[in-house]
Amino acid sequence: MKIVTASEMREIDRATSERFGVPSLTLMENAGSAVAEFATRTYVMNGTFGVVCGKGNNGGDGFVVARKLHESRKNVRLLLLADPSELRGDAAVNYQKLPFKAVIAKDADDLNSEAARAVFDSPVLIDAILGTGFRPPVSGLYAQAIEKINATSAPVIAVDIPSGADADVVGNQTGAVARAEAIVTFTAARPAHVFGDLTSGPIVITPIGSPEEAIQSSLHLNLTTAHDVAPLLAPRPRNSNKGMYGHVLVVGGSVGKAGAAAMAGFSALRAGAGLVTVATAKSVLSTVAGFHPELMTESLEETSDGTIAESAVSKFRNLAEKKTVLAIGPGISRNPETSDFVRTIVGEASAAVVLDADGLNAFEGRAKDFVRRGQHKSANKAEQNTLILTPHPGEMSRLTGLSIAAIQRDRINVARTFAKEHGVILVLKGDRTIVADPSGEAWVNPTGNPGMATGGTGDILTGMVAGLLAQHPDRAFEAVVAAVYLHGLAGDIASYGHNSQMGAGEQCLVATDLIRAMPEAYRQTQEKAGEKPVVLGILRIA
Repeated sequence: MKIVTASEMREIDRATSERFGVPSLTLMENAGSAVAEFATRTYVMNGTFGVVCGKGNNGGDGFVVARKLHESRKNVRLLLLADPSELRGDAAVNYQKLPFKAVIAKDADDLNSEAARAVFDSPVLIDAILGTGFRPPVSGLYAQAIEKINATSAPVIAVDIPSGADADVVGNQTGAVARAEAIVTFTAARPAHVFGDLTSGPIVITPIGSPEEAIQSSLHLNLTTAHDVAPLLAPRPRNSNKGMYGHVLVVGGSVGKAGAAAMAGFSALRAGAGLVTVATAKSVLSTVAGFHPELMTESLEETSDGTIAESAVSKFRNLAEKKTVLAIGPGISRNPETSDFVRTIVGEASAAVVLDADGLNAFEGRAKDFVRRGQHKSANKAEQNTLILTPHPGEMSRLTGLSIAAIQRDRINVARTFAKEHGVILVLKGDRTIVADPSGEAWVNPTGNPGMATGGTGDILTGMVAGLLAQHPDRAFEAVVAAVYLHGLAGDIASYGHNSQMGAGEQCLVATDLIRAMPEAYRQTQEKAGEKPVVLGILRIA
């Protein structure tokens, strides 16, 4: 799904009406109907809704919401923050369709009237004051109304975006912004929906009639959805065999860090790889092998610290033959000799490589080596040059020399620039993980939660990326985007549960919970692939 700017959204609406013949009045009707449907489905037991409307098109959406709620036999209290004579176009039309009388507030005195207070005292509020076309700061009567919304304890559903927010801002908002327990927006997400931390609840992106051809964006920024991921999870042919789904070689582990390699290996298997071998320092081989009987293991020569030695390169070359994907780094350590080993095998590898953890740290100050790797490969198969890096901000700081703060301020551009300059697929982990490719295209992942900030979840992701890439070596970027989405969704399922099963919660989550949740993540993705609307986040409001 494309992410679009506020001005691009206006153009999409215009093109939908002028080029594709969908009346703007129909778009408004569909938008308001979607909000009303969400409100009644979410707050099933609630009989009264307060709707606060501005005089623009967002207010027009609010009038439709109010009418639809009334038709659903709900008690509706509507407050208009303007004189009705100021309404124009579709908003004016929908105001005239209201089957009941609105409360009018033209100034602060009106806003403090008994009738207006009754609206703000409603058990659930609908915020339809300002939409994504607004540019802050908000002032006057609207700012006062936002202040009253924020002073209530009632849950708030924002129409399009919380009033006062700038739709194009990536980061923190300034000025008066209405709080929201949920947001219902239309057609496509804007940057603030994805990066603005506007709500702790769901963001519902619902189609209202714009055809796909009308949705154009210059941002080259996409939001991953189940629809994008599901094609890689299609049913397998009945005559399948394990050789059809790739062989992953995980290279990692050291004394005290055997679990990282084992988790990566088993995650690759759980993600669907046909075969997985873990190559590790000989002192920890028995520990790795003891975790999962499905994993094959190979021992490598080791240093006195119990890490993989540089002298293991020769044996590794033989092990790497005919492998589909190499996953290098989980638990491998920062021993200088081990780092030399990592740089050698990454530079020589003819298979696709997923590089993570201390595998990435081996290239601190040496990121140009990634470019040389690509230049020295044959071009017989596109996947031979595939190099996937999965750094968290600290590892990205060591690769780029930028501070963590600088990276976090400009995550999208940092990821894009590095991917372009080094010819890699870059997965910059964190809240809203960014996946960027050398062309400059970037995908934002909406799944995942703070409970995943625990040791080992990165090793799980490494294995999932390798496992999906092993099955789809000719669709490398899609495989990486899918793995990141499924990894976050597994974390959501593990944290919050599903159906009647209770989740671990954000505080109690551990990495291996994600492995157990992966089958449900796959099932949900296939089930939701054709669903509209798209819902970001977890519905945690009663």
